[in-house]
Amino acid sequence: MKVIFRTFRKKYSAIRTLCAFALAITSAAPQWTAADEIAKADPPVAPGAQAQETPVAPSERIAMAIEDSDLQRLVREVIERNPRLASLRAEAAAAAQKAPQVKSLPDPTVSLTWFVMSPQTRVGPQDVTISLAQRFPWFGKLDLEEQAAVFDATAAQARVEALSLELVTRARTLYRELHYLRAEGAVVSEDRETLDRFEELSRARYAAGTGLGQAVIKIQAEITRADSRLLGIEDRRVEVESAVNRLRDVRASTPIRLGTQSRAFTGNPGIENFRARAIAGRPEIVGANAAINASAARIDIYSKKRSPDVFVGLTYGFVGKRDDDAGRLNPPQGNGDDILGLTGGMTIPLWSESLRAGEEEAAQYKLAAEERRRAVIADIEGALGDLVRRIPLLRDQIALFERVLIPQAEESLTSVENAYATGTADALDLLDAERTLLEVRLGLERVRTDLAVVLARLEGTIAGPLVQDIMNGSES
Repeated sequence: MKVIFRTFRKKYSAIRTLCAFALAITSAAPQWTAADEIAKADPPVAPGAQAQETPVAPSERIAMAIEDSDLQRLVREVIERNPRLASLRAEAAAAAQKAPQVKSLPDPTVSLTWFVMSPQTRVGPQDVTISLAQRFPWFGKLDLEEQAAVFDATAAQARVEALSLELVTRARTLYRELHYLRAEGAVVSEDRETLDRFEELSRARYAAGTGLGQAVIKIQAEITRADSRLLGIEDRRVEVESAVNRLRDVRASTPIRLGTQSRAFTGNPGIENFRARAIAGRPEIVGANAAINASAARIDIYSKKRSPDVFVGLTYGFVGKRDDDAGRLNPPQGNGDDILGLTGGMTIPLWSESLRAGEEEAAQYKLAAEERRRAVIADIEGALGDLVRRIPLLRDQIALFERVLIPQAEESLTSVENAYATGTADALDLLDAERTLLEVRLGLERVRTDLAVVLARLEGTIAGPLVQDIMNGSES
């Protein structure tokens, strides 16, 4: 060990030179491997040009277009707080850190050899040898590794956006269901008040001897049914609120504020325009395309692995002066001079079976991504075919309820009430007319809710707000 320290002190300048060489390799190598990729990622900006803004996520675009401030706040809470979404965000953030790892050169290798029994040379014994080696992958390997990692990160981010879009659509659907339950409760409560008025009227007729006690009993039974229906509405409301609160990761009993019903989309839905928007904007298709590109890059990687990697190294040997009698009496020329050598080499890719298996693996992943994209497109077309056809049908139903059925039911109830007051109609006729008006009013609220749900699902299918069509002038 003393020999080593003594030798290091003697050769300090040589060690410093070796370290400088190592520093030059490690500092210059990453620039050599990533220069082309950096040029592609950050092209020069022309004078006066502005940097492209980060695209807004589909779920965020939908949230921004929501007119109901309470619903917009709820949707944003779901996006920010949902635990499944947070988990996928963390995975996407981890995937984004893969590219900087794979694009770097392998770490250089430094080795030290201390000769316990020093070999004798003409100019003296060798004491210590230090070697520095760096492996350089074949041209294009690191770029392909980085491309594959970037596409993987894109696919991971697409999974985040796909889940976010799904959760936003789910939250909006549940929110509309809460609106319906509130409207249903209001209609049933009004119906119960009407039944209370009918009960007072039937009691008065019974007391006057112009009515039957059976009529009072029937009306009381309908009041009991209304109370039971109100309890059922409250039970469903609690269930739906719990589902919404699970989406935004709060306690199930947390109250949900309901705003007013927002303006419904009044444009004429064009399925071809919607199809183009969905295929261009759906995160699932973006993720599938990224997975296809990543698999294609990995196929090229395995093809590149058939080319050898190159090794470059530097060896420095510390040589002591000869201390034998002949060396002391007649020192040779260069007595005690150190040895400096350059080494080079390459790998020999012999095991082609593993490379073929890797190419086949990447090819199968590519096929799976292509089939996944095809399945998403088929789902989009099926959903659009259903949703777009339902919109005009639901609008016609709303018009039928508002223009025909509601006025008819109200007029019928008024007529039966007048007849009951004069004794020309019995309690069954009165209850039948009241039941008809109740069901018609609830039917209108149900159809309105169904239309709102269909529109929310349509926006989720095309990955964007419908108002965009109105703003662009493509829809009336």
